[in-house]
Amino acid sequence: MRIVATVALAALCGACATITRGTTSQVQIQSNPSGAEARTSMGHLCTTPCTLQFARRDEFVVTISKPGYHTEEIPVTTRVAGAGAAGAAGNVLVGGLVGLTVDVATGAPLEHYPNPIVVNLEPVARGQAPRVNRRVPEPPPAVDAQPRT
Repeated sequence: MRIVATVALAALCGACATITRGTTSQVQIQSNPSGAEARTSMGHLCTTPCTLQFARRDEFVVTISKPGYHTEEIPVTTRVAGAGAAGAAGNVLVGGLVGLTVDVATGAPLEHYPNPIVVNLEPVARGQAPRVNRRVPEPPPAVDAQPRT
């Protein structure tokens, strides 16, 4: 009976990052000037400034456009968050393999980068054709493994 109770308790304590961080996150999108259309490769649409919700493991491209301005395309990737790493460490101590497996499957240790997305739209000069400025995805910077407060 004790073994069953111990296994049940470990299963309940597992997936620390999934429990503490959830499986979704919000991505803020801002433009200068505001009032631009932001469309994602996943089908989301909003007018800047806005906030959209995504699964933590989703990677996508945000296209920001406004009449009279060049369009910007920003790739959004994922990286392991400091709090996500702390959740994974909690799994090693308490939840074990089950918790770690759940966290990896849900993407709970991840965060979106860049977030917030901030774009300065470039006006189209007189006589110039509008263009799409595609940003090359940068590798996300390393994240401090300390949980955020």
